[in-house]
Amino acid sequence: MKKNSVDNTGLENHPKYKCLSTGFPDHWKLLSLRRVVKKFVDYRGKTPEKKDKGVPLITAKNIKEGKINHSLSPEFISEHLYYDWMVRGFPKEGDVVLTTEAPLGEAAQITDPFIALAQRVILFKIDDKQLTDKYLKYHFLSDFGKAELRSNATGSTALGIKADRLKGTYILVPSLNEQQAIANFLDRETEKLDRLVEKKERLIELLREKRQALITQAVTKGLDPGVPMKDSGIEWLGEVPEHWKVLKIKWLSKVKRGASPRPIEDPIYFDNNGEYAWVRIADVTSSNMYLKKTSQTLSELGASLSVKLPPGKLFLSIAGSVGKPCISGIKCCIHDGFVYFPDLQENEKFFYYVFASGAPYGGLGKLGTQLNLNTDIVGDIYTGVPEIKEQLEIVKYLDNQTSKIDTLISKLQIQITKIKEYRQALISSAVTGKIDVREKVRA
Repeated sequence: MKKNSVDNTGLENHPKYKCLSTGFPDHWKLLSLRRVVKKFVDYRGKTPEKKDKGVPLITAKNIKEGKINHSLSPEFISEHLYYDWMVRGFPKEGDVVLTTEAPLGEAAQITDPFIALAQRVILFKIDDKQLTDKYLKYHFLSDFGKAELRSNATGSTALGIKADRLKGTYILVPSLNEQQAIANFLDRETEKLDRLVEKKERLIELLREKRQALITQAVTKGLDPGVPMKDSGIEWLGEVPEHWKVLKIKWLSKVKRGASPRPIEDPIYFDNNGEYAWVRIADVTSSNMYLKKTSQTLSELGASLSVKLPPGKLFLSIAGSVGKPCISGIKCCIHDGFVYFPDLQENEKFFYYVFASGAPYGGLGKLGTQLNLNTDIVGDIYTGVPEIKEQLEIVKYLDNQTSKIDTLISKLQIQITKIKEYRQALISSAVTGKIDVREKVRA
């Protein structure tokens, strides 16, 4: 018997797969959604009155990676309103929902039917003589399903699709038995892959916790475990080496805010060939220790109205990703969402690590959006200050140790990306009939 060819998932191609422009087994049907869906329940353009508690309201933010997660953006409507709101079609367990905008194309099945649907989420009532809910979900999650949505979507900044255009998109429809086999196979295989991703993500969390603990230990206790200690009198520092000073940041340097030309949208302040990079919160969020590039540069006028930093200078975000430190690796300008330390005579990298530990913010909130920082609050933070020579030793040690951890995290992130890519390829190959999974399910 002639062996079937193998696709990029490593599984055999479907014996009846035809590599045509439509590319699917010849006994499958290519139908528009309106042929297999009895009802499209759509609340586009309508927003119910929200409450602090009641019936969970499912928005586009709650549907991600094939699941509904209300905790991602918890919103509610009253139970009384629910029965008036959902008159177009009450959900049942197993029904498929799809996000139609912001973002487009996230799909999941309902597990708890006592929910309300917001705008930009469509519910499908299928013709169960032609289609199964679970297969429909996997169709939307496949490359084929996503491409159908994108090709029928509209919008320049954010793609969206209206119900009438959605009805005209196409779905590949095998027999109900084969749909069930495909869904069962994908349930089993994607669950294995999802568990593997979860384990690797948990390992990344543990490595990040270890990294932060390592930094905190070094910038509060130093590197010599046998050195005499003293009580700093500061909660986040605890005991510090006896020979260290305990000082407020403002005693080491003034703490000043950046500045912005106004209005910042005015193109007169920007120049693609400008000398100074324009630093946004997003640039710092995506950077590690050093800021090496930004998406915009300022004109000479724009730079004159901001705060210029040469390479090697420490600054700290007090908006957006609050409390994140960064060192300029290029000539740049910072706006008033950052503070900087113009008179700091200590090692900039040592104080980068002090802020990166997150420990100085004890009692102020967690590193991130929960913090409330300004020049006075930052200036009043106490920290341990060793001599410059010891600062350099600590920096060298932390550079070495954090680099090892960062390498491990990077490898895990690459592995996760590859697993997710394989997962996507598996779904796409199965719902286009490129691989035959019937024997795999029976096995």
